Amino acid sequence: MTLLPWKRVVRDSGPQTSAFEDLALPLLPSLYNVAFWLSRNPTDAEDLVQETFLKALRGFATFEPGTNFKAWIFRILRNTYLTSRTGLAALRTVALEDELDEHNESGKGLYPEAAIDRQTPEINLVRLSDCAALHAAMEKLSPPLLEVILLCDVEEMKYKEIAAVLDIPIGTVMSRIARARLALRTALQPHTSPPREFRT
Repeated sequence: MTLLPWKRVVRDSGPQTSAFEDLALPLLPSLYNVAFWLSRNPTDAEDLVQETFLKALRGFATFEPGTNFKAWIFRILRNTYLTSRTGLAALRTVALEDELDEHNESGKGLYPEAAIDRQTPEINLVRLSDCAALHAAMEKLSPPLLEVILLCDVEEMKYKEIAAVLDIPIGTVMSRIARARLALRTALQPHTSPPREFRT
């Protein structure tokens, strides 16, 4: 992945760019990974990361030192994606479904915190060395569920950070994580079943 236009802007920008580079460059692979999963296209992912870096650099003066830079730049990435034609279409497609699935008739969340376990489908699949099955299962997730799985289980963000990035309540974050893990677990069930013993 090349970020040449961004690098040109960095060279021409002044004293804040060194601090920006120190914070932003280590996050480049993570940003690209999330951008790729959201856009499902390597070229679009590069463009998305490039635009994110440019916007973050231009707005770096508004970033408060000591606060969570990772959550800040990931939110810029997400907002940049959502303003793209693909992102807005994906958001419109799932908004109503999210509202219906995340709340029961009493308005309470369907998934208490205890329902969110720490044994993730990703960890199980790494043990099985079956990345192709994981990718296929993740591609079937709706964008809101894919986002939380990427941020929680791949990028290892805390619920509070994810809530800040996605601009949703922590309860909604937990609900989506539980739903995404359930969907992955269901999709991966054939791959995780123990082999049957041969009968003689």
